Amino acid sequence: MLSWDDAPNSAPLTGRVPPLAPPSAAPVAAFPILGRGAFDEHSVLVPQAPGQTTESTADSTADSNGVARRVRVDDKRVINGGADVNQLVPFKYKWAWDKYLAGCANHWMPQEINMSRDIALWKDPNGLTDDERLIVRRNLGFFVTADSLAANNIVLGTYRHITAPECRQFLLRQAFEEAIHTHAYQYIVESLGLEEGEIFNAYHEVKSIRDKDEFLIPFIDTLTDPHFKTGTPETDQALLKSLIVFSCLMEGLFFYVGFVQILALGRQNKMTGAAEQYMYILRDESMHCNFGIDLVNTIKLENPHLWTAAFKEEIRTLFLQAVELEYRYAEDTMPRGVLGLNAPMFKGYLRYIANRRAQQIGLEPMFATEDNPFPWMSEMIDLKKERNFFETRVIEYQTGGALSWD
Repeated sequence: MLSWDDAPNSAPLTGRVPPLAPPSAAPVAAFPILGRGAFDEHSVLVPQAPGQTTESTADSTADSNGVARRVRVDDKRVINGGADVNQLVPFKYKWAWDKYLAGCANHWMPQEINMSRDIALWKDPNGLTDDERLIVRRNLGFFVTADSLAANNIVLGTYRHITAPECRQFLLRQAFEEAIHTHAYQYIVESLGLEEGEIFNAYHEVKSIRDKDEFLIPFIDTLTDPHFKTGTPETDQALLKSLIVFSCLMEGLFFYVGFVQILALGRQNKMTGAAEQYMYILRDESMHCNFGIDLVNTIKLENPHLWTAAFKEEIRTLFLQAVELEYRYAEDTMPRGVLGLNAPMFKGYLRYIANRRAQQIGLEPMFATEDNPFPWMSEMIDLKKERNFFETRVIEYQTGGALSWD
């Protein structure tokens, strides 16, 4: 187990985050079932036992009149499914569809938020302390790249290997929301007149940010490799591991020091426009995290052979590394106490979150019982609101339903 004085067990720094592998340029056959192969008018992939892939003729799914059998609920699986991925219904994973609808109902755009108070405060030499300005710049430096990594992982990787159309529908919405988040950070950078080169290159130049990104890159590279296919216990575990890393550790842990810091500024009536956007992003990311955990648990339920003792130990090690990396980021962004916060406060908070994420996917807690030192964060995630916390505007951007924080 890592102590708080140990360096994280990660790959040596390369000085640059390696580029993502390009998607395959191979032609796509008709009616693709990505991640498993494809079928044309002569053959179809049918559901198989875990780890087994077999083609059979279309006649095996035809009725007595020779008409191809319609998709049944039982045909669907989250990974390695044999049903047509282009056919959304009949629903099997209604929870995924409900989350997609909730995401659509909570739609927002960055330019709807008034940044005039933030601009005036940032331009005022006495408006913010140097430590508060460092927090803002470091946060933007991490997040402008992090949400792009998340979007690339979905579009170039995860989406190809998920064979449940309901889950794919949510992933499409999630990818769009990641684009909105990147837009929001760019909007803040532009509004404040920050040095774009400093912010957008932070993931190359700031060690605490680079370390977190380099922790994530191998899991992106695995799924975006055009030769990677699920269907064996080893590759299915690789996919499951990537889903856990991105739902529990990236969106469920790596974002939380930054969220606390910017929202703490907003609670002191500083940078309220940026804090409002971070509130909406926090709500979106909470939904992404919950969807990812549901996806992981469904894959475990459908493929219990993947959840081995050795695999769980691998995940436990990744959790410990992630907690250490995020704590180092807290130390880097808060070398001194500010906003009533200090880096040591985040030690217990990160352990608290890690325990919670572990339990959500069926792992034992990794740390002794920890209390949440920031209970107001739970309120901001869980409380249903018709006006935003800072009361700068009435929230009327949602389409198709009331604003939901569930």
